[in-house]
Amino acid sequence: MRTIRIDLDVIAANYKTLKELTGGIVMAIVKADAFGHGMIEVSKKLESINVDILGTADLEEAMALREAGIKSPIMAWLYSKTTEFEEAIKNDIELGASTLVTLEKIGSASKKVGLVAKVHLKVDTGLGRNGAALADWPGVIQKAIELRDSGAIELVGVFSHLSGTSEKDDLEQLRVFEEAIETASKLGATFKIHHIAASLAALRYPSTRLDMTRIGAALYGLDPGLETNMRQYGLLPAMRVTSEVVHVKKVSSGHSLSYGYLHSTTGESTLALVPFGYNEGFPRISTGKAEVFLNGKKYKVLARVAMDQFILDLGTDTAEIGDEVVIIGDGTKGEPTVEELAKAAGTINDEIVTKMGGRAKRVFS
Repeated sequence: MRTIRIDLDVIAANYKTLKELTGGIVMAIVKADAFGHGMIEVSKKLESINVDILGTADLEEAMALREAGIKSPIMAWLYSKTTEFEEAIKNDIELGASTLVTLEKIGSASKKVGLVAKVHLKVDTGLGRNGAALADWPGVIQKAIELRDSGAIELVGVFSHLSGTSEKDDLEQLRVFEEAIETASKLGATFKIHHIAASLAALRYPSTRLDMTRIGAALYGLDPGLETNMRQYGLLPAMRVTSEVVHVKKVSSGHSLSYGYLHSTTGESTLALVPFGYNEGFPRISTGKAEVFLNGKKYKVLARVAMDQFILDLGTDTAEIGDEVVIIGDGTKGEPTVEELAKAAGTINDEIVTKMGGRAKRVFS
């Protein structure tokens, strides 16, 4: 009744396209279950085409990849107070670090297991998330040099993250990043890999690509800015979400529908029941704005989306039980896109795809 179809070949093709476009190392971001596309399956597909490196946020995600047999390089950068790094170092997971405490814990774990930890230092250039504050950066560098010289860590990379606010803002962050790298150099720290650009900057601002780009949204054919035609870059969406009609009936004019009676029929109408609700990731807040595709035509979901289902008012049109209903599909065929659903819900496409699931069956092809 509910299917989330993931085209792994499309993801692989997108990765190759991004490699050619950026001209450098491409980290494939597979955090958050690969943006809802299936972290293990996507990672195995990318490994089969010799992905440069995989990126997760949580260390637990990276460890899950190793447990699944993934041997490609992996980087993680988000930890808690209780995170321990011994197993990550044993499993050759590259680690982001931006505080003295984290560096000290990594150094201690490295000495404990007798292996050199691969570290990327992060500086905050304006986003305000993790990353060393500029005032703290020299101290972080000095600690990293101390650990490097003791043989505990290898300084593999230096990185930051852009806000995506505007070209001016992103390029200003790039300038701050370059100054931070210069500061590190003067103190005696050098890095093999410099990286700051995610999908948006990698596509729009070539000067931000540096040695490596971290590509998430664009890898899955998602527009990182909600205003870009991804097909102009040769990037295609990899997720298709469908359900089906499970009940059909005719009702008279003035028949009110679903919770809150937000919609009533204006004439004799055919109603079609579709078993896909907010439990599966169809946003309740998109009621009255989101559209789905049935029998070659778009219909607005006018009645309130419920946990398990929604109702379509087909007016004088008809439908049969079993007819496919496209929730996210191919915009070139007139089907609703994830960007359109995101707009209807007042959010971004990343949020829509990462929340798709519930009782829907994920199928890989």
